[in-house]
Amino acid sequence: MSNIDQIRYDRQVAQWLALCAVVIFGMIMLGGVTRLTHSGLSMVEWKPLVGAIPPLTEQDWVQEFDKYKQFPEYQKTNTGMSLDGFKSIFMYEYLHRMLGRVIGILFALPMLYFFLRRRVRPGLAPSLLILLFMGGLQGFLGWYMVKSGLVDNPRVSQYRLTAHLGVAVAIYAYMLWLVFGLLFAKGPTQEKKHNNNARWTLALVGLVYLMILSGGLVAGTRAGLAYSTWPLMGTSFIPPGLYASAPPWLAMFEDITTIQFNHRMLAYVLFVLLNVFAVMVYRSAPKGHGRLGAVLLMVALWMQMSLGISTLLLHVPVSLATAHQSGAVLLLTATLFLSHVQLRQ
Repeated sequence: MSNIDQIRYDRQVAQWLALCAVVIFGMIMLGGVTRLTHSGLSMVEWKPLVGAIPPLTEQDWVQEFDKYKQFPEYQKTNTGMSLDGFKSIFMYEYLHRMLGRVIGILFALPMLYFFLRRRVRPGLAPSLLILLFMGGLQGFLGWYMVKSGLVDNPRVSQYRLTAHLGVAVAIYAYMLWLVFGLLFAKGPTQEKKHNNNARWTLALVGLVYLMILSGGLVAGTRAGLAYSTWPLMGTSFIPPGLYASAPPWLAMFEDITTIQFNHRMLAYVLFVLLNVFAVMVYRSAPKGHGRLGAVLLMVALWMQMSLGISTLLLHVPVSLATAHQSGAVLLLTATLFLSHVQLRQ
């Protein structure tokens, strides 16, 4: 295979992966809307290979509604809900599951084609198989999460929700990293200073991902509704009752005051670190991808901070909360891009 052919095939694979990443970004947004509208428990059965056709007749809808009535969310939270109200929440969850199926097809079939046509560059195949495995794991985690809300408490486990969100974002990030690697050639080894910058950026990528997981805990416990004030939490910057559970470390995952406080503190730390790093890169990098990455990072960072504060002050409206979750993924995207730029210099 000639170098020209390899470059052309790499671009084709990159375009396919980029399309998959865009659809996964939409999936993450739709997942946020599904959660915020309390629609995730409306489909009480898991049919990964069948069940693609929604209820079509009024009788079909009544049967689905009767199934829903047998579970805690209807009995404890939505007693008296109308059939039209059920249709609304059902369709959010249905579209969420259907988009998951679409992503599976969009990834698996082209991957098979590229393998059969020998268009996957050496060394890339294991990464694609890992993504395929992660996609299957994500489907299982989605049902594992929903199942936790179908027992006694009509709320999904914050642990399972965070795991479900974390794997989705990890798939998205891994895909983007592969896309950057295919589209942008790595340059020769640079001075130690540049390698240090790259390592710092990778650490920042990890912190942004940790913040997204922290946001999953906030969402899973609805901790964002606990304190709708900023910069204070209630009447003080450090609210009473932090880490008051036994054992204290459990409060990081189950106490809403501690969860929101930790999310805020992590956001403040990231805001400072990312701003400082973006300015350093912008000043030291020549014109090109380095400066572009620094600018994109700062834009994403300031937008995300503004969305977070607005979401908090306005009591977590669906539109702003969805934008805030999407903004976190965009911030991760910008950080990944800048990290890749630093590594290949």
